[in-house]
Amino acid sequence: MFRNIHKIVACVVVAATITSCKKDFLEITPKGKLIASTVSDYNLLLSNLDLLNMSAGSGLAQVIMGDEVAAAAPYFAGADLRTQRLFRWDDVIYQPTEIATEMKVFMENLYTYNKIIHEIDDATGGSEEQKKSIKAEALASRAWTYFSLINYYGKPYDAATAASDPGYPIITVADVTESKFTRASVKEVYDFIVSDLQAAIPQLPAKTTHRLRMSKATGEALLGKVWMFMGKFDAAEPLLAAALTGIANAEISVQLYDYNVTFGPNGEFMPVGFFGPNYPTAPNIKENLFAKQFMNNWTFTNSELVLHPQAVALYKPSDLRLNFYSTQPFPSGDDYKGGALRKMGPISAQFGITVPDIYLLLAECKARNNDLSGAVTTTETLRKNRMPAQDVAIPANIATNKISLVKFILEERIREFAMQGYRWFDMRRLSVDPDYKNTVKYTHTLFDEAGNASSFTLRPERLVMRLPQLIITQNPGMQNNP
Repeated sequence: MFRNIHKIVACVVVAATITSCKKDFLEITPKGKLIASTVSDYNLLLSNLDLLNMSAGSGLAQVIMGDEVAAAAPYFAGADLRTQRLFRWDDVIYQPTEIATEMKVFMENLYTYNKIIHEIDDATGGSEEQKKSIKAEALASRAWTYFSLINYYGKPYDAATAASDPGYPIITVADVTESKFTRASVKEVYDFIVSDLQAAIPQLPAKTTHRLRMSKATGEALLGKVWMFMGKFDAAEPLLAAALTGIANAEISVQLYDYNVTFGPNGEFMPVGFFGPNYPTAPNIKENLFAKQFMNNWTFTNSELVLHPQAVALYKPSDLRLNFYSTQPFPSGDDYKGGALRKMGPISAQFGITVPDIYLLLAECKARNNDLSGAVTTTETLRKNRMPAQDVAIPANIATNKISLVKFILEERIREFAMQGYRWFDMRRLSVDPDYKNTVKYTHTLFDEAGNASSFTLRPERLVMRLPQLIITQNPGMQNNP
């Protein structure tokens, strides 16, 4: 696949509006290449809806692989083979001729970002400042893309081994003639991500004006998250704090929803209907700072994956996030056994840069950096927007103990992001965290129709996905993951 990543249908910039073009990645003969010549053209390439929608027709693997997820019979038996394999954490997920969902659109978008980075300086029209800003957006977007790819196909970042752990090929040109690709190390990929972001942030737009576009606050939040995944909490904290400051100055509404209001009388999310709460679409979601999404069938019409009863128990009954859950399969049927719940919207998982994620990452950084009162305040800022006021406060015995507080914040992440894919990436980074790597054994539970449970245990090597066989076949000598 790597030697064919540039085989895409031409997208010609023809209007000053958000545009997109359909393309069948790798399965058609290329009819051309992206055509752009003016600064305006390159600016429009960054407003392509294909850069927003990150999978077609199926959710990404991270939803299925989180340990807050369980499976329910008989629906699991009817799930597609990919879903069953991912839930079992199998070694092989895709058939030998299949393109990985977790790679397809990311690689297409990488072509676009590389094209902009290398061609914008020679574009006609526009000012030098505009060119620098557009290039910065492409650099930061390329960094976001690589951060996703390395968290699928590279081991979690461990400073002791990152220099030798196989990562992902670093591709910096939009060249249809390139045919040889080798895997960089995990360290090299992270260094590449950090370099792109550090170069981009000073030139990014100072204010957020659109959720599909990068801003300085977005770049700061992303770099803060990258530092966290590298275990550098002291470096991450000021960047995440700066991102929240930048959000406050956005030209559009970027903020936490107050569920006490949105689920109140005549609230924005009301009524809760057949497909869940009345949740807005990506460009209108106020909690999106930088919108990236994929269709999440397991919060829509699919019934095989549910929230594990142990994860359900993390919520207080008054937690308004429970409005996104149903006791029954879709479209109807008997209640799930054991207290499991089916997620019921939003139908698209938002996984770009979101406001709740920034708050909880910052809270975790503060706790790990021994600012426990700051961590409590930051966490409670989120919680007061998710539940009645009387249930917001973190218990004193937790709030004054570092280990307990970090654990509480990690559980808050499950409450906030359950069945949206965030937990899988937290599991990966915690697996190499000195304080947590020996404390958790990750399992998946399959409940039969009587409520009896069988389990699958995550082996350490499956904290990273194997490259699809098609990649190995097309790139002789490329090392696969175990």
